[in-house]
Amino acid sequence: MKGFKNFIMQGNVVELAVAVVIAGAFGKVVEAFVKLIMDIIGKVIGGQPNFDSLNAGGVVYGTVITALVGFLILAAAVYLMVVKPYEAAQARFKKDAPAEDAPDPQVELLKEIRDAVRANRA
Repeated sequence: MKGFKNFIMQGNVVELAVAVVIAGAFGKVVEAFVKLIMDIIGKVIGGQPNFDSLNAGGVVYGTVITALVGFLILAAAVYLMVVKPYEAAQARFKKDAPAEDAPDPQVELLKEIRDAVRANRA
């Protein structure tokens, strides 16, 4: 029972649970956004934004077009509402954080001293 408790209390399990809940809520927002855009497309072209009935020579290709338009709207929504803000936040926090790539001058000095001592021994 102790092992199960430790597993449940690990941070990654809690983070995963929160991610699932937020993803569900975000999915509803994205669905509403896609419906809004599809309705606008329907108003522009005059009718329902459903291309399912399109066919050429008995081959129905309209469902692919409807799915493609929906996918492009979904991808744009995710990009604009998640990816861009995340990248902006990452850049801001990276700029505010101290540079980890810059070597510590004291460490560099100690390395030089070590190398000089090794050179004198040889």
